Amino acid sequence: MALSEHKTSAGRGARVRVVAAKPLTESPAARYVWAVARLALGWIFAWAFVDKLFGLGYATPADKAWIDGASPTEGFLANAPQGPFAGLYNDLAGAAWADWLFMIGLAGIGAALILGIGMRIAAAGGALLLVLMWTAVLPPENNPFMDDHLIYAIVLIGLALVKAGDTLGLGERWSGTRLAQRFPILK
Repeated sequence: MALSEHKTSAGRGARVRVVAAKPLTESPAARYVWAVARLALGWIFAWAFVDKLFGLGYATPADKAWIDGASPTEGFLANAPQGPFAGLYNDLAGAAWADWLFMIGLAGIGAALILGIGMRIAAAGGALLLVLMWTAVLPPENNPFMDDHLIYAIVLIGLALVKAGDTLGLGERWSGTRLAQRFPILK
């Protein structure tokens, strides 16, 4: 962070005021980059929910739509690689409670990110979901340990730390509500 000096125009004996420049993370450009990252990641969660709900043919074929009785967790969890948690995830595949928690998580995280509200809980819940999904694909196909699930989890934490919901979102307004004031995790 750089300091800049500003002299008053009072002439001789004028005071020098030292003003700290804003950190780069608070610049308008940085705020908009974080906001766009928030919206993009929100879309990823929201789209996964919609595609699994209706089977739109992207990651979920039409005959595997949750609305038609298929399980949104079965395909991913039943085909988990033979990593350290394969048995656990194979057992969870298709369980109704797991389907509901997964879909509620996708919808809630996606909505919170798109709206810019509840960034703390969305980041925590999203990071947890992503780390669990990462453990289901261990070992990753193209790297000894790192994959997109961990990168997204890190970005989610960053979004909450920089209050990315305040730019192009309702975060600032939401933080002022009685509910968010009473339960700060909802900010």
